[in-house]
Amino acid sequence: MELASALGFAAATCTTISFLPQVVHILRTRDTSAISGWMYLVFCAGVALWLAYGLVIRDAPMILANVITLALAGTVLALKLRDGVRRRRRG
Repeated sequence: MELASALGFAAATCTTISFLPQVVHILRTRDTSAISGWMYLVFCAGVALWLAYGLVIRDAPMILANVITLALAGTVLALKLRDGVRRRRRG
């Protein structure tokens, strides 16, 4: 593996797994009150665009990292949206 790809995979691993503790915490506590829905919405849109860019230039580290990051951040966003709907129904 060339140096550029190795660096890309290392960076992708670090930035991608950084979302895992947040997802685990939300799944355990069922609490998304401290999460900004707008931030995650904009972030997911940005990650989707980075994924599209990675697909266009055929960059494996970028594609893999953004697929996983989008899944994790999308999970947080979906849970935040679900909780917002539940709060509105109760209120």
